[in-house]
Amino acid sequence: MHPAFSVIFLTTLIGVGQGLFLALYTGQLYSVINVLPVQDSPGFYGYGSLLALAFLIGGLISSVFHLGRPERAWRSAAQWKTSWLSREVIALPAFMGTTFIYAMIHIYGWNPVLFTISENYNVDLSLVVGAVNVVLAFTLFICTAMIYACIKFLQEWATPLTVINYTLLGLASGFALSAAFASYVGSDLVNFYAGTTIFFTVSAFITRIASLIRNTKIKYKSNLSTAIGIRHTVIKQKAQGAMGGSFNTREYFHGAKPIFFKSIKWVFLVLVFVLPILLLSSAIATNMFILFAIAFAVQYLGLIAERWFFFAQANHPQNLYYQTI
Repeated sequence: MHPAFSVIFLTTLIGVGQGLFLALYTGQLYSVINVLPVQDSPGFYGYGSLLALAFLIGGLISSVFHLGRPERAWRSAAQWKTSWLSREVIALPAFMGTTFIYAMIHIYGWNPVLFTISENYNVDLSLVVGAVNVVLAFTLFICTAMIYACIKFLQEWATPLTVINYTLLGLASGFALSAAFASYVGSDLVNFYAGTTIFFTVSAFITRIASLIRNTKIKYKSNLSTAIGIRHTVIKQKAQGAMGGSFNTREYFHGAKPIFFKSIKWVFLVLVFVLPILLLSSAIATNMFILFAIAFAVQYLGLIAERWFFFAQANHPQNLYYQTI
């Protein structure tokens, strides 16, 4: 498939926003049950959530460039009963709105205690709103990934690993940003966030490698015979049937040179997984903000390459007919 950078930025930016919010809420929840220290500044969760919202808005803006008629974008939610894209269109604004409410609760202190559990744990408004938003965050992960995983004839995508990888990579990048944010504001949660980032990065590395191995062993259901409707044991295609290019040859094939396609896989493996782990390990040892920031930046650049490869690797069956140009 031909990767569209508007979709690449959409999926990676909202993944960072989702992961960052989940990191912030995890820190708050753990502090309530006395696993992590309570943050003295109420703005830590509030301004962190606004940072997550900025990434979500950036992803939403980038998606507009993929639309032929942006003014009709609202109609894409109409098929929510059958379309994962429609469900994503609903889940994304809902998640953004709840993230904004969560941020305002913390920034302005609109956070009354709603009830107490076992006389030890106070459940306030932000915890309830945050819990709802956690459900929306994972719903959005599933909706975004299932847009591609549900397409059965694109066998590289049609696997549960697509959903797992989208989720884990979003969590890894979001927690990486949370570590940089915690370091910048001087929070004592920085080591927790950095360590969790390494955990999610290693987990994502395992599942992404699994998907790469799986995709090299795919037995395609379509072949040249089924593509052109001729049942014969020996078929040689000499031309694509047209003198020039077309929508099919432009939009269903990445068009990159073979050496670039092969090398970008190793580029994203290093940028997304190897370098961030090394940088975060050094950052934990030295407690230097710049290392946390570089770790996030490097990983995000790698995610752009990873998502390009994800789209480009999908081999549309129609390419069997248009393979000779």
